[in-house]
Amino acid sequence: MTIAGSDSGGGAGIEADLRVFAAHNVHGTVAITAVTAQNTLSVSAVCALEPEMVRAQVEAVTSDFSVAAVKTGMLARPRTVEEVGRLAQAGTLPHLVIDPVLVSSTGYPLMEVGGTEAYREALIPYATVVSPNLRETALLLGGDVREFEDMKAMRDAGVALRALGATWVVIKGGHFLADGVTASNAPDVIAGPDGVIEIDGERITTRNDHGTGCSLSSAIAANLANGLSSLSAIAQAKEFVANAIASAAAWELGGGHGPIDHFGWGATDPTIPLP
Repeated sequence: MTIAGSDSGGGAGIEADLRVFAAHNVHGTVAITAVTAQNTLSVSAVCALEPEMVRAQVEAVTSDFSVAAVKTGMLARPRTVEEVGRLAQAGTLPHLVIDPVLVSSTGYPLMEVGGTEAYREALIPYATVVSPNLRETALLLGGDVREFEDMKAMRDAGVALRALGATWVVIKGGHFLADGVTASNAPDVIAGPDGVIEIDGERITTRNDHGTGCSLSSAIAANLANGLSSLSAIAQAKEFVANAIASAAAWELGGGHGPIDHFGWGATDPTIPLP
């Protein structure tokens, strides 16, 4: 199940999550938290649903389906974060993967004031996995993003975030810098019950990277639903997203940051016409 916002451009949010679920052979259910007006260039408007409606969707799904794993994306309002936290506390949201969406990559705020505190206090303590990027890590820990742009700082941040109650923390290094410039690699830091490890990855040069955070968290949730251990679910999700980025690297959908290739169309059959 995904509890997240809708992306009118189809690259992220609910739309990306459902494609990821399908790619992992699991049935996806949804609770929509907000409707956004966005494309590959920017977010121009957000309309958040009332928390009571979000809860009603979750309860409608969980009363009928055996939900194996849940991911959260854009929750939009602190009261929605708190409402989802109450559902998690009650045991309604198994294998909870939290992507703490706070701001878009173009700087548009995707959470109302007070959301960071709500995540820290009401939701992260119930997470199986929480997967912030560097900017979200800085907001959750009350620092400047530049403080987290080296491996030691990322490792320390993983430990600090895990102290909030999550079982596993994945700090995504897609925007990692080395000596003030974009690094040639894309390292992620994983903090878990047995300590902190790093999973490195090759950085792929492409403008098609919209929805990578949504896709990683939904892939982790799908892997957990399929019975993988948490560490295996995380590692395989990172590989899935890397392959999806590589497969869509040459696509030309929109004038900005296009979507990634969740189904491997570009990799499985080079004769298929690409966008």
